[in-house]
Amino acid sequence: MANIVAIVGRPNVGKSTLFNRLVEERKAIEDNLSGVTRDRHYGHAQWNGKFFSVIDTGGYVTGSDDVFEAEIRKQVKLAVEEADVILFVTDCHDGLTDLDKEFANELRTTQKPIYIVANKADSADKALMASEFYALGISDYEIYPIAATSGSGTGELLDQVVTHFEESGEEDPDAGIPKISILGRPNVGKSSFLNALLGKERSIVTDEAGTTRDAIHTRYKLFGQDFIITDTAGIRKKAKVKEDIEFYSVMRSLRTLEESDVVIIMVDASRGLESQDINLISLAIKNNKGVMIMVNKWDLIEKDHKTMNKFKDQMLEKLGEHKWIPIIFTSVTEKQRIFQAIELAVKVYENKNRRIPTSKLNDVMLPEIENYPPPAWKGKYIKIKYVTQLPTKNPVFAFFCNLPQYIKNPYTRFLENRLRENFDFEGVPVKIVYKNK
Repeated sequence: MANIVAIVGRPNVGKSTLFNRLVEERKAIEDNLSGVTRDRHYGHAQWNGKFFSVIDTGGYVTGSDDVFEAEIRKQVKLAVEEADVILFVTDCHDGLTDLDKEFANELRTTQKPIYIVANKADSADKALMASEFYALGISDYEIYPIAATSGSGTGELLDQVVTHFEESGEEDPDAGIPKISILGRPNVGKSSFLNALLGKERSIVTDEAGTTRDAIHTRYKLFGQDFIITDTAGIRKKAKVKEDIEFYSVMRSLRTLEESDVVIIMVDASRGLESQDINLISLAIKNNKGVMIMVNKWDLIEKDHKTMNKFKDQMLEKLGEHKWIPIIFTSVTEKQRIFQAIELAVKVYENKNRRIPTSKLNDVMLPEIENYPPPAWKGKYIKIKYVTQLPTKNPVFAFFCNLPQYIKNPYTRFLENRLRENFDFEGVPVKIVYKNK
């Protein structure tokens, strides 16, 4: 990844607001409460014909025993190591604080260009106060007073930032790459799964539910695979969501589902498939996404040689007519079957994009239809003469017949089952339409 800008600073100075301003999208959650952002958050931006990536980070706090703040410090250091340019955001309203000075000391060791950005300079008086940040003594450049909320001053800042980029960069390095998202209830192991796959701490993990807030996108390139995997905030029932931050986290998770190609629904083995999981599965199917179920914490279950099959049968019974959804049993902490899980997700993606030649489709399906034709309706015989796959993003098959209006749902399910038996569409919603011939 080339041309990277990291936004860093103490809590509640407006880093996420600046991030959203640069990427021109409300991707990061903004709130007056400090500590809202925890993980590194990536987006893409463009200025003067140069494309670059932007990293939003959590507020840096030293001398704290809080588990989140210790993990946030690690995430900030990783962002600084990864970046080409660092934007150190301060607050004109509060002026120079001890936390600013402490964080400046952390940045002194880096040789990368640092720009001090004095945010909340929403008046001439506040903009004049920005000069006191020269006392930090860590930047070779002038201080840029901005107002991230309105965008005032960001143009002048970006004019200087892009001078450090030798290449124009890619408009969207993730364009056309398969998108796989991990969804589920809080504390089922979504972030641990992402970290185990990557072999590094991409997302903060604690035993406390609700640790992840933003949707965390990561490019995954290992074992011949190349895709974007997204960790999301845990989704609880709407009635249990009390805080605004959790509400926005859930909204980000649901939007991630809509933008994904394949959705991994992660389930806690000790709790089984719950109504909230069924709701997420239904939502994924409604949006024509590939779906798989990943049962995590399988190492905590007392079992014999029949336990897995019993558990699977119970889940399939709850899934009803959606028995085509694959299920895999894993333990993220023991790294048991986690790579098989991601291989299964890639297979579902391939199934979603499978195209069956028309000749092969008719050779297989027409004999099936001849052996079990559609039931007659009021003495009228329905004849299906031809079938083809439509050029859509998801598997959609058109059956041409003389009386399409008389074909009922049970026969549609029969056709879908025959399609699934003869062609591999595991984990993918299949749609059937009838057209008059």
